Amino acid sequence: MDLRLPYYMMYPIPYAFDEDKIQKRDREYLQSMYPATAKKIFPYIQEECDRQEYEGSMIYDEYPDKLQLCLMCRRAYEQVMKQEKWEKETYTPEQIREIVEILMYQELMERRGKGRRQQEKTVASCTGLVL
Repeated sequence: MDLRLPYYMMYPIPYAFDEDKIQKRDREYLQSMYPATAKKIFPYIQEECDRQEYEGSMIYDEYPDKLQLCLMCRRAYEQVMKQEKWEKETYTPEQIREIVEILMYQELMERRGKGRRQQEKTVASCTGLVL
């Protein structure tokens, strides 16, 4: 009896690893297309999210507290306004605040998804399942 495998089964693709790399590459590419204002603001968003990224953080709660999210946005907004120079006729402070909120919620969504994917991989590796 011949037990040869088809060529495509001999070299399986590590799907989970490739998926993470593809997702990271896509994210970086799309972020490179952000408008100039968003590019200036985004590092402050990342800094604030990094401060809140720890085990048991409220950002990973099923329903994060709206007040805490508003405080995160306010801290990032205050840093942006303190560190960056804005021409008055380009954006109003309210418009800057709205951009900060949009970027913050988008970044939190990304990090929460990443955390869930990591958790699924951990569970799968502990139980021996293949994702």
